[in-house]
Amino acid sequence: MQRILIIEDDEAIAELEKDYLEVDNFSVVIENNGKAGLNRALHENFDLLILDIMLPDIDGFTVCSEVRKVKNTPILLVSAKKEDIDKIRGLGMGADDYITKPFSPGELVARVKAHLSRFERLIGSNAPNNRNVIEIRGLKLDESSRIVTVNGEDVQLSFKEFDVLLYLVKNPNKVIPKEELFEKIWGQESCGEVNTVTVHIKKIREKIEIEPSDPQYIETIWGIGYRFRV
Repeated sequence: MQRILIIEDDEAIAELEKDYLEVDNFSVVIENNGKAGLNRALHENFDLLILDIMLPDIDGFTVCSEVRKVKNTPILLVSAKKEDIDKIRGLGMGADDYITKPFSPGELVARVKAHLSRFERLIGSNAPNNRNVIEIRGLKLDESSRIVTVNGEDVQLSFKEFDVLLYLVKNPNKVIPKEELFEKIWGQESCGEVNTVTVHIKKIREKIEIEPSDPQYIETIWGIGYRFRV
């Protein structure tokens, strides 16, 4: 049975989320503050975290950042705030998705299932018989192990950052619209969320480019999207 950790200070919302998830046979644990939730997330094994941003002690952004330093567990951020800057900040820190209150419990369960399914497929791709290495001008991507190196140096990418880079690399010299990237990587229509792609491209450039402001790999095609140059 898959385990889910809910870190939410509103007990009524947490219990509602738990009830709906348990109906779908998930094992659910609730913590009502950030410090306790972070401690459990770091020291126990969970398949997914549902993380509220506004917590009474340390905020959800901090929890997300600390968890992402050591684990690739899918993280679904929850917030009453609707500002794009909060979504961009959360996704930039490594969260996999963002859902705004109020939301239907059915939507929450659907997103949880989608991210768990995607994560399982990514983990399953590590099998040796699926090994596939792409190397372009000093940049090497091992699709099976999800390891990236630049000129022999390891580069740590989040799951979504790796997926974005891999999609671009597999479509060399082709202009990829932001909307297409969002749909392919996040599995849904963009609906105004293309800023998420921009954030991830910025993070990738900071990690793989010698000079991110003058990128040699990922070129911006203004008003459209991006192109991986070979």
